[in-house]
Amino acid sequence: MPHVLIIHEVADYPAWKKVFDNAAGIRKEAGERTYQVLKYEQDANKIVHFSTWTSHADAKAFFESPRLVKIREEAGVKAPDFIYLDELEAGTL
Repeated sequence: MPHVLIIHEVADYPAWKKVFDNAAGIRKEAGERTYQVLKYEQDANKIVHFSTWTSHADAKAFFESPRLVKIREEAGVKAPDFIYLDELEAGTL
C-alpha cells in the first residue's frame, strides 16, 4: 500500500484543520484511503499528515495539482515536505 508522509508548518492549526476537513471529498476522489494527522509535541502548528493512497502516481498528481497548491496557500501551509513510502511491514504489539 502506498503511503505519503507530509511534514509542514501551518500559520494557524484551527484554520488549517477547517480547510483540511473541507477537502475530504476531493482527497478521497483523488485516491486517499486513510489518514492520520499528528502534531509536534511542543508546537500545534507543526503538522504531520500520514496517509495511504491508491498509488503514488495518484498522490503525486493530487499534491502537485494547481488546485491543491492554491488550497495549501489558503490554509496557511508553509513549505510542505512530501515523502512517498512503500510499506514493508506492519504489526501490533
